[in-house]
Amino acid sequence: MLISYNWLKEFIDTGMSVDETAHALTMAGLEIEGLEEHGDDHVFEVNVTPNRPDCLSVLGIAREMRAITGKPIKLPPHQIKKDNLTQFYIEIKDKDLCSRYTGRVIKGVKVAESPDWLKNRLEICGIRSVNNVVDVTNYVLLELGHPLHAFDLSTLQDGVIRVARAGKGQQIITIDGVDRKLPEDALLIWDGKRPVAVAGVMGGLETEVRDNTTDIFLESAWFKPQSVRRTSKTLGLKTESSYRFERGTDIIALEMALDRTASLILEIAGGSVEAKVDAYPVKFNPAPINVHYEKISRILGITVPKDRVAEIVKGLGLEIQHIGEEFLVVVPPPFRLDITMDADIIEEVARLFGYGNIPTSLPRSAITSSGRVPDRRIAMMKESMRKEGLCEAINYSFMNENYLDTLGIAADDARRKTVSIKNPLRSEDAVLRTMLAPSLIENFLYNFNRGAEDIRMFELSRTFQDEGAELPKETQMLGGVLYTEKKPTLWKESSPEFFRAKGVLDSLFRRLKIANPEFRKPSDEPFCHPGKSADIYIGGKKAGYIGELSPEVLERIDVKTKLSLDIFELDVEALLAAAGGTVVYAHIPRYPAVERDIALILDESVQAAEIEQLIRNFPNAFIEDVSVFDSFSGGSIPTGKKSLAFSIRYRSSERTLTDEEVEKIHQSLVGHLNEKTGGEIRG
Repeated sequence: MLISYNWLKEFIDTGMSVDETAHALTMAGLEIEGLEEHGDDHVFEVNVTPNRPDCLSVLGIAREMRAITGKPIKLPPHQIKKDNLTQFYIEIKDKDLCSRYTGRVIKGVKVAESPDWLKNRLEICGIRSVNNVVDVTNYVLLELGHPLHAFDLSTLQDGVIRVARAGKGQQIITIDGVDRKLPEDALLIWDGKRPVAVAGVMGGLETEVRDNTTDIFLESAWFKPQSVRRTSKTLGLKTESSYRFERGTDIIALEMALDRTASLILEIAGGSVEAKVDAYPVKFNPAPINVHYEKISRILGITVPKDRVAEIVKGLGLEIQHIGEEFLVVVPPPFRLDITMDADIIEEVARLFGYGNIPTSLPRSAITSSGRVPDRRIAMMKESMRKEGLCEAINYSFMNENYLDTLGIAADDARRKTVSIKNPLRSEDAVLRTMLAPSLIENFLYNFNRGAEDIRMFELSRTFQDEGAELPKETQMLGGVLYTEKKPTLWKESSPEFFRAKGVLDSLFRRLKIANPEFRKPSDEPFCHPGKSADIYIGGKKAGYIGELSPEVLERIDVKTKLSLDIFELDVEALLAAAGGTVVYAHIPRYPAVERDIALILDESVQAAEIEQLIRNFPNAFIEDVSVFDSFSGGSIPTGKKSLAFSIRYRSSERTLTDEEVEKIHQSLVGHLNEKTGGEIRG
């Protein structure tokens, strides 16, 4: 909002310079965002927050300066020296949307160009000049903050103004020349037969003041802010009037605004004024507010002297009904609709006492042990999943018990011990889940049925089992589901989805520093593919499973397309119990490594992990690392056998190994493996 410094000085003489005024207002919470010089005047650009419509005028800013400096305000002349009797009548039909409507008839005006002083004042505040009558209404809008509207009296039928909702099928051509279809709940100003204005937003074209207008009806009213805001938004029509009405105007001061406008019109355009017509069905009746000094001190952290509190409250224009030893009773004025409770007044005290006078201090809180510290490794697990490209799913802790049948869970399985819910959200989700798989499969189906081509999700949450105790057994589990649509490609097909899922868990185990996790094929889970699954053992105990859903399960969940869907589930407590705590650092190797490969023909039942563990446990300090790089069956490999190939890296930390040394160690390792596994070297 733009405010003239010279205009402000007509209301209050603070003795402050332009810069001092700008600083004082900013420190009081009305930020001055810009300052422009216009001849011998300066214009402030004031940032007024939505809860302070009382500051959208010169008078409002003057009130703030009075509260800051204690200087008195001088109101502009607004008395009507003489008024004639009037025959005009006002009727408010919808009193819930219009609490007060006043007006005056002014006859014999001469509509013309406004004087220079009036045009200049409007121009520097961003409003263009129209004619002297309209300009005066805009002038008082800026001066006192209350919108007014002037009708051409000769166009109003039956000498009456009615205030009522639009109802069905109403239209009006507004002053901007647009024919607008009005919403049924819009509040309108009517004459005896038709709508002549949209209340609080814009007047109608047919009743606007023109060059040949001689008699006018001047309106000043209070409209419910929510009604104006709703109508303005529906019509897509924002005006200076709607901007103020939808934030709240002063139901008492609208009378002063009416008389101030009438007196200026008489001064500038001539004419004679008739008696005021005032329909005021809903009286302003603010509730007193008790403000306790102890609460002021407690919220602000300092003790503000009682006389200073009273001084601030009076300076804001608030009425003090009672001043006691412990509290004072305050009645907010009609222009401060934002003050409804003691906290609002305490905020005003802080603002005007000066935020700079309130010392800063860090909040103090005693630190006590809760007995349970969140394990940062839980966050580490989630981070590991996200780094592998999985998105976190957050599901309800409910499941459809029929899913246990879909997954083929045996009747004596512990996961059949479900906990029933007394008030389920849906009849299909009537028990607490005993495993994460049903929720994750549902997540997959939702995304897959909507065309998602790459679905990788994880969830870290609790499962529940009824073990006959007062409370069910809660187990924290980590689960995941992975699917990637296979498409034709010119390049060699990448690794199967099962090994991608296994890679996700390998990364997790490395991050948690879990030593020697075992993947024992096949998994015992009935819903996993027997040739593409494994149970996961940590420290010799089963901690979870990983595997591809079997074709039978995919058919039961109504997946028509042939695809690979991998799923895993792990006991978080087992992971935490096995997680390592110390990171061991080593020097970067100074000497080169020597690599040797070995391919063994073994029984199909032998797992690659078993051979890898045998190699790692071989008693030789030069074996640095081992990895499997090939698995092959068929062809020249006998039935019931398979070929596993490993790459072994040898290195000494003290010198460069010779080929002879490496070959001797390698042949010794081969003999060891043949002896332990009954296998033979593949030629």
